[in-house]
Amino acid sequence: MRPGMSTWRHGSAIALLTTMLLAILAACGKPAAPATPKAAPTTAAATTAPTVPAATQAATTAPTAAATTAPTAAATTAPTAAPTAAPLPEVSRADTLIYAKDLGDLITLDPAVAYEFSGILPVGQIYETLVSFNPGKGSKVVPVLAESWDIKKDGEQWALTFKLNPAATFASGKPVTADDVVYSLNRAITINKSPAFLLIDVCKLTKEGISTPTAGSVVLKIPNTVSPQVCLSVLTFSVAAVVEKATLEANLGSDQGESWLNDHSAGSGPYTLARWERSVSVTMDANPSYWGTAPAIKRVILQNTPELANLQAAIETGDADIVDGLSGDQAKALEGNPDVSLVKGLDTQLAYVGMNATKAPLDKADVREAIRYAINYDDIITLLGGNAETVQEILPIGFLGHTGTKPFKQDIAKAKALLTKAGVAADTEITFVVATGTGLGIEWATLAAKLKNDIEKIGLKVTIQQIQGSELLKLYRAQDTQMMLYGWGPDFPDPDANATPFSNYEAKSLAWRNSWNDPKAIQMSKDAAVELDPAKREKLYKTLIDYVQHNGPFALLYQPTQIVAVRSNIKGFIFDPLDTPKESFWLMSKSK
Repeated sequence: MRPGMSTWRHGSAIALLTTMLLAILAACGKPAAPATPKAAPTTAAATTAPTVPAATQAATTAPTAAATTAPTAAATTAPTAAPTAAPLPEVSRADTLIYAKDLGDLITLDPAVAYEFSGILPVGQIYETLVSFNPGKGSKVVPVLAESWDIKKDGEQWALTFKLNPAATFASGKPVTADDVVYSLNRAITINKSPAFLLIDVCKLTKEGISTPTAGSVVLKIPNTVSPQVCLSVLTFSVAAVVEKATLEANLGSDQGESWLNDHSAGSGPYTLARWERSVSVTMDANPSYWGTAPAIKRVILQNTPELANLQAAIETGDADIVDGLSGDQAKALEGNPDVSLVKGLDTQLAYVGMNATKAPLDKADVREAIRYAINYDDIITLLGGNAETVQEILPIGFLGHTGTKPFKQDIAKAKALLTKAGVAADTEITFVVATGTGLGIEWATLAAKLKNDIEKIGLKVTIQQIQGSELLKLYRAQDTQMMLYGWGPDFPDPDANATPFSNYEAKSLAWRNSWNDPKAIQMSKDAAVELDPAKREKLYKTLIDYVQHNGPFALLYQPTQIVAVRSNIKGFIFDPLDTPKESFWLMSKSK
């Protein structure tokens, strides 16, 4: 998932905020409910795109071919076939926002299952959680479907009691009830797909621990070894989104409603799902029954645009209103364009190479270490036009416990010696699975070619296999890749959001996908997660970082600068990687 942070939240500030969040373990404060379920920041100057002279855009009903060209057939295999649908009602181009980016990793729109960057984006507009963050306002948890909550000790457990906002309604017009909340959380635990570990392993939440003492309240009981504040942050993530029980139960089918939710929605958010055209676009329409302030933009189209050149062309011509994932070269080309403003911020996503620890020759720690020493990290930053920071650890810059240590620098002689020590023959072949389209500030193919060139200098033979991101994730989650290249972003603003996935095999996340079952790393991650003293916790994470750096199945590469281009007639754009999703379309407006 998903998802990192910008430099608008400076490193020292977020470390302080995280420390404060973990230190407060008494009763949780009850922040006043915002004027709308997801309130806009009060100070827009620091979070909105720079203001530039407005440009006149011709109204159009669809992007041009340059912006809508689908990937090649090999790269566009649909996750599931979409049913034949009736034409959508017409909405003028002036009332439509087109947001273009590489959506190649989109697999599902079910909030209990979505765990990809491109899936979380629409899910976060369609569904709501009990609590969330105010976009652009930092890591303070605020009410959404819950108007208040408190946290109390209950024997050997914490009891988190949420009082629901009686005004909250689903798109059907029916109220959001405690029964809907219980149903949604139980469903996510039962389905137990990729994001469920956040509830099961991080919060230690069980079905037995979820109850409804009254029609308007929900109680979650978790062990006292779990930080309730960390769990509160977990509940902001899309896996904890609330679906309408009655609507979904009528359409469960044989898969708990997963297929149905790919083409319909049952949420309370400001938008509803109008259509998902696989490998092409996701269309969302404003929810006419929304219980908060109605979105100013009536239709949002998420357009799959994997090619960097097409992203640039789309924003220049106005065929897209916002484009995400530009490279440094595209950003330079757009500088000075009076119709476009650029928003840049250091993301908390990390680009990394994953190596399956049970597939030879990567089953030997010395081989994995040799690959880390084979890579020229400085060259990668140059390829990115300087729009990234080298990060060689599992915690991104700005997180509690981040060390800034960089133990690896290209050393071909040392890497070759490690391969010799491991008994690996020259020209041993490794299959390197890479996604099509745009990665973190660069096309995956370009970065993969650079890594292949570096690794082959030490005597290994690398064969690149390029497939669509959604297919890569399926292979990866089945532990069926030998070596792969991708990105990871924390799900909530706490070091455990990265430490558990990268270290704890039992969580069935990144360590599991790379078949790295290391009891020492597992225990170290657990100890750090439950430590309540911030200073002691920071030391535990530093020790864990060093261990994973040299023993784990990863080569951490860099933390990118996110570059988003916004047309000047779009107001209210906020890039906040802390929140889920990073973009809040319901807060935006568009001048005619």
